[in-house]
Amino acid sequence: MDMSDYPPPAPHSIYAFPPVPPVPPAARPRRRAVATGALLTSLALTVGAAGSAATALAYEHRTKAVVVTAATVGTGSPAAEPLARVVAAVRPSVVTITTRTADGEGVGSGVVYRSDGVILTNNHVVEGAQSITVTMSSGRTVAADVVGTDATNDIALVKARGLSGLTPVTFSSASVAAGDTVLAFGSPLGLAGSVSAGIVSALGRTVTIGDSQTPNGPYGGIGGASTSEVLRGAIQTDATINPGNSGGALVDTAGRLIGINTAIASTGSQSGSIGVGFAIPATTAASVAKRLLLEAGNSM
Repeated sequence: MDMSDYPPPAPHSIYAFPPVPPVPPAARPRRRAVATGALLTSLALTVGAAGSAATALAYEHRTKAVVVTAATVGTGSPAAEPLARVVAAVRPSVVTITTRTADGEGVGSGVVYRSDGVILTNNHVVEGAQSITVTMSSGRTVAADVVGTDATNDIALVKARGLSGLTPVTFSSASVAAGDTVLAFGSPLGLAGSVSAGIVSALGRTVTIGDSQTPNGPYGGIGGASTSEVLRGAIQTDATINPGNSGGALVDTAGRLIGINTAIASTGSQSGSIGVGFAIPATTAASVAKRLLLEAGNSM
């Protein structure tokens, strides 16, 4: 049997994921329409101004109502598993970002870049925002302002107002290899303080992220024209990341930032994680952030 005897692979394309609506307590879920074919979506979440604010776990052929309470942090076993220690160390450096645009409200994630409240996130998390709030791991919520954005690299900086003494994330200076254990932090489906584990699946991916043209577009737009961007040098991971993880941290087992969670692949039948996620390398994010701060100049 030669290769001509095998059926061709299913067609696929790469799309961006809309920001997640905030999760209300005891909300009644509603299924989200999903385009057919394999998709690559960015990880922020949106809801239209006239749309339902309910969040559905609609990644199977059924939906489930969810009641969300604040996350609690346990002390773990006396052995203090290594990953639990990493989670405890990194969690204070990860925030939830809530935005309001002309189209509604969205939720994404971010990491503390400076102790004075400068937060690093994805550009698509804050693009078009009329107002931004940042919620720290402690639960404190403050208003924030955009410092600078880079749509090409999908990186943005915002400044949380009136904060100081924050714990900045530690950027990794070590090399990353396929097979390395990683942890993904953020607010998937608006669930702040979430963390998942996986490995680095591959390095140096070049993927094209486009608008799925669903009613809620990837950047908060509703019914807009198809758009796309190219993500170069991306880290591929099988750590579970979902809408709302955009801008969150991908860290190694030393708790050092190796990437900014940005996009996932999904199929027509499953719009959540299928174990194929992509992160912007921390080196790229740090370089862009440094430039954005320089461009902001005296305003910082």
